[in-house]
Amino acid sequence: MTTRKTQAELSDLHILYQNSVQEVEAEIDFVVATWKQLRQRQVCLLREDFCGTANTSCEWIRRNPVHQAIGVDMDAAVLEWGRKHNLGALTAEQQQRLSLLQDNVLNAELEPVDITLAMNFSYYLFLTRADLLAYFVSARNGLKVDGLLILDSYGGYEAPMELEEPRECDGFTYIWDQAKFNPINSEMDCHIHFEFDDGSRIEKAFSYHWRLWTLPEIQELLLEAGFSTATVYWEGTDEDDEEEGNGIYEPATEGDADAGWIAYIVAENN
Repeated sequence: MTTRKTQAELSDLHILYQNSVQEVEAEIDFVVATWKQLRQRQVCLLREDFCGTANTSCEWIRRNPVHQAIGVDMDAAVLEWGRKHNLGALTAEQQQRLSLLQDNVLNAELEPVDITLAMNFSYYLFLTRADLLAYFVSARNGLKVDGLLILDSYGGYEAPMELEEPRECDGFTYIWDQAKFNPINSEMDCHIHFEFDDGSRIEKAFSYHWRLWTLPEIQELLLEAGFSTATVYWEGTDEDDEEEGNGIYEPATEGDADAGWIAYIVAENN
């Protein structure tokens, strides 16, 4: 007798991740709007560091026929999944404007780009100031003279706590698990689990060991790396519910002491 597979067994980890973690449309909205505010010329070439499945790069390509992108990641299997599923969904012409490179972001030798992105807190994997500084120096060297490095960051008074946060998604439950935090060095172990209506579960679908960097640390290291500015973009408040964000990020020097927040950091190369 054939045993019926569970929803967990039938699910694709990368699709689950893209549907629960990434908001590539909102990210590229921010990137396009920020470039327009800061620069007077046409933006073309974007580099996505730690690109994974290159979902963000594909969104960039779809936005404008002049857009080109380079995705860099060390994981060959994830890059191949992205080629098959995300690049494969682009037109032939769009695919010609996007290239994926299996390499270390610290060593990749590429042509200078207009914008480099490091999203989903991917650079938190650098655990020391020396290593994160080395990445920022490398990122700056890979930009054109007026290029931008755009990062996201998260924090809040719940950020260093050991806790699990479930969130309902379409057809599954996403669980963010802050399993361990060391206050001496700010290193932490985090996991993503997925649960399904049939009771099945994917335990530790994704795991991360990283450092919980603070905004002042990140800004200071960006300036030390040679960027002329390192501006925090903070989310505004919804007019109808002051406890909810409005999805609009603007330059700020003061933020609310929330339990959890996500911010962008924009570093200018000139």
